[in-house]
Amino acid sequence: MEASELLKKVRHIEIKTRGLSSNIFAGEYHSAFKGRGMMFSEVREYQYGDDIRSIDWNVTARYNHPYIKVFEEERELTVMLMIDVSGSRDFGSTFKYKKNVITEIAAVLAFSAIQNNDKIGVIFFSDRIEKFIPPKKGRKHILHIIRELISFEPEHERTDLSEAFKYLTNAIKKRCTTFIISDFLDEDFEHAMRIANQKHDVVALKVYDKRETEMPAIGLIKLKDAETGEYQWVDTSSKQVRDAYANWWRTVNEQTNKLFTKCGVDNVSISTEDDYVKALMSLFQKRI
Repeated sequence: MEASELLKKVRHIEIKTRGLSSNIFAGEYHSAFKGRGMMFSEVREYQYGDDIRSIDWNVTARYNHPYIKVFEEERELTVMLMIDVSGSRDFGSTFKYKKNVITEIAAVLAFSAIQNNDKIGVIFFSDRIEKFIPPKKGRKHILHIIRELISFEPEHERTDLSEAFKYLTNAIKKRCTTFIISDFLDEDFEHAMRIANQKHDVVALKVYDKRETEMPAIGLIKLKDAETGEYQWVDTSSKQVRDAYANWWRTVNEQTNKLFTKCGVDNVSISTEDDYVKALMSLFQKRI
């Protein structure tokens, strides 16, 4: 992609998503983030009804009178975006590819973090960690993230969600809110996701295309697996074939949703045809 074309796309995404971020989180951004840290503010004299576990024994001994530690909620948060850049993101059957929707959602969340004076970082992953952008603040940092969202080309096509969650757990020491944006077409990531959600506040945004949920009756077609590169001929005129595919998708989707619930991970499914702004607003309203 030429530099001038990339700059135009960056500017377009910035203009569109910066405004959307204000609409989505106006007034309720911080209240939708769970598990925020507490930082020490001051000490004051003990008052009747105070929690005795907050007594500062050093100060109490010095003044021979009970004092307690006062904490206040940290206003500065760290937000991490985990972006699935595997081959399946290149699928799309209507107006947008999954990767376009993923880019816009990520940009909205990034601008929301910056507007609220929070740090934002990104983990690009396939079946390994493709790129890590450490959390920082500022418009320059945001534009760097958007450029990467638009132009980043992964070295690998497959998906390993477990590897991505393990990296998050090990790389980010301070508790953060993490949005993982993926189609979640993977298996065996429950353990790693559960551990990551115990340390951080993980939110799953599942992006899919309607055509992935059902197969049209258009005769004999040649399909390619975006992640393995394998081709297969499929007779879509067969109702049995179409029903089997629809049942497979339904089963996978139900299993993934049950997994999110089991692990206590807030989530929302977003179609490439949907208004993702409404989906995000609905998700954040439920988290307040």
